[in-house]
Amino acid sequence: MTAPGSPPAPPVARAARYAGLVGAILLAVAGYLGGALPDAPLGATPVSIWRAPGGPATLACWLIGTALLVGAWWALRAGAPSTLWAYVTVGLWALPLLVAPPLGSRDVYSYACQGWTYAHGVDPYAVPVAAAGCPWLDAVAPIWRDTPAPYGPVFVLLAALAVGLGGGLTGTIVALRVIAVAGLLLGALCLPGLARAAGVPTRRAAWLTLAGPLVGVHLVAGAHNDAVMLGLLLSGLLIVVRRPGRPSALLVAGVLLGLAVTVKASAVVVAPFAALAAVRGRHTVRSLARDGGWLAGGLLAALLVSSALSGLGFGWVGGLTHSGDSEQWTSPPTAVGLVVDYAGAAAGRNPQAVPVLRTVALLVLVGVLVALWWRAWRTLRAFDDVAERTATTRPRVALHGAALALVATVVLSPVFHPWYATWPLALLALTAQRTTWFVLPAAAAAFLALPDGTNLARFTKAPGAVAMTALLLPALLHALRRSRPR
Repeated sequence: MTAPGSPPAPPVARAARYAGLVGAILLAVAGYLGGALPDAPLGATPVSIWRAPGGPATLACWLIGTALLVGAWWALRAGAPSTLWAYVTVGLWALPLLVAPPLGSRDVYSYACQGWTYAHGVDPYAVPVAAAGCPWLDAVAPIWRDTPAPYGPVFVLLAALAVGLGGGLTGTIVALRVIAVAGLLLGALCLPGLARAAGVPTRRAAWLTLAGPLVGVHLVAGAHNDAVMLGLLLSGLLIVVRRPGRPSALLVAGVLLGLAVTVKASAVVVAPFAALAAVRGRHTVRSLARDGGWLAGGLLAALLVSSALSGLGFGWVGGLTHSGDSEQWTSPPTAVGLVVDYAGAAAGRNPQAVPVLRTVALLVLVGVLVALWWRAWRTLRAFDDVAERTATTRPRVALHGAALALVATVVLSPVFHPWYATWPLALLALTAQRTTWFVLPAAAAAFLALPDGTNLARFTKAPGAVAMTALLLPALLHALRRSRPR
């Protein structure tokens, strides 16, 4: 038997590599048969997809391809044979997905229309894409046609750049995919340095972060802006752990973290933990204010300058309120609210519990983030007097706190989409002692969407809400128990 943490046997690794490649090819085929093409019918259901011409072949390719990618990722969850082997394999799997149509979501068309809106002198935070007259409106999912852009000014600028470079819709989608892949490449370049700082094998961190099906389907083929956010986030954290206590480096790191926030606001929860990693020497309030202050200064500068240069100000903050317009059981607080509503309906009442539970969850999230930060702070102070153990322990404690903060943000948010699971994935791969508790949910999330962007959660609302509510407490307890760093 292979010892825990040792490289997998060559036959296992070879089988995983080519099984994943076959899976990626099948997903690309499913994309051409019934992916999120611009002229694909909207509002499809699993039954209508099955009955469509080529529907059985589309679903078969999609499910088998996803299963092969999930199986290959799972088989090597303890780590690839080497870091180079992991990068080569991920690149091999990405090739079919790079030439596939958008998969698993139609969000890339929303990006295109928001970029078109800004490029034509209209504020995407004040005017929805439908009112702006985007020529590609028919490709945008109906739920996002009349809502303002929920992304920061940096991503709006990138989307407008894609429109300018691409010209038409196809060229814009290609440009947005190139931008997403660039974000992933930036993150991949940062993983070895972060893994060394955290004291974990790079071959494990690279495999868990990049080889998962959610990355290939949603960040590569789907061109989600989460890839850009993660690239900026990891690059900022790498500078922090390599150059703690150095003002110029921390200022640059803060700018990178701020740019990540101006792509997706959820990145902001990492900043307080990055401030902990920025401290050089003993962790005192004075040293935290000194070193963390440089980091915060860079972050605020990125927010202010990008908002001013774009001419959009902070209108994007208001757009965040529309991100929870859909109600899906994949969000735990929404699931609990739905169960309460179902129980109320059975009793002849209408409690309208979903908005209440979502508000409570956000308040709980604030408390959880504070508790996680305080625990990391106390742990780091305890290690200040154990010099021989601080070389990797100190950055690992801070990074693990940031990972758990992202987990809490995903779990307690009003809405959950499969690609949200990629947010904490890299930091958990760098810090978590055990992997099953976060690899298993990420693998399950890969099956939640169909190639055309149809969300299966929409068609399993009641049973899904009941199941999520029943599993919520034991799952959270298990995750917290198993996620402790060494």
